[in-house]
Amino acid sequence: MKYTKRLSTLFSELEKCEKFADVGCDHGYCAEFMLERDLCAHAVVSDVSAESLKKAQVLLANYAAAGKVTSVCCDGLEKIPRDCDLVLIAGMGGEEIVTILKNGFLPRKLLLQPMKNTRKVREYLLSQGMEMIADYTFADGKFYDLIKAEQTGRASAYSEKELEFGRDNLLRPSADFLEKLRTEIEKKKKYLLSPVDGQAREEITLSLERLEEINRETRKYI
Repeated sequence: MKYTKRLSTLFSELEKCEKFADVGCDHGYCAEFMLERDLCAHAVVSDVSAESLKKAQVLLANYAAAGKVTSVCCDGLEKIPRDCDLVLIAGMGGEEIVTILKNGFLPRKLLLQPMKNTRKVREYLLSQGMEMIADYTFADGKFYDLIKAEQTGRASAYSEKELEFGRDNLLRPSADFLEKLRTEIEKKKKYLLSPVDGQAREEITLSLERLEEINRETRKYI
């Protein structure tokens, strides 16, 4: 089966664990990837929608029959076993991801793919003493952020710029991140060409200046 670049990127960041959980699993492809490659002994798939969860249950039926998959219909981490040592939460907003973690628990390892408000995810992980092993942007029709975090006892320390843009994007900027910067800069410039009131214009101008500064700094690494 041919997977999207988004799924392939998630696959590339998954690693061996004892018990894997995919929160908001949709079709269940990530659990299938883990089980097919013996990257976990057991997988838990969950979704708040019973209809969405059914798709994963159909895909993973043989693994479930072998006792290797548990499926639960629940909100966030509500029914996810706490002994899951790697938890994936992808395709949700950053605020929603933070709420899920606050209302649930922090596993030993997290793989997160927030759709927006990624800064809030970074801030929360740092406040909990987690180390961010990977933090970068990739593109697949639109731009996505990906964060891999672990409880290592070595909490990350982020600068203001790293909180806003992601550490790996600044230290090792990819073509996808540079394209995102270019796209955002063009958007801000277009906004400023339209009628915008004083305060909004000032905020957009400041945002544009930050983007252009990061664009200049990151292009030094090319």
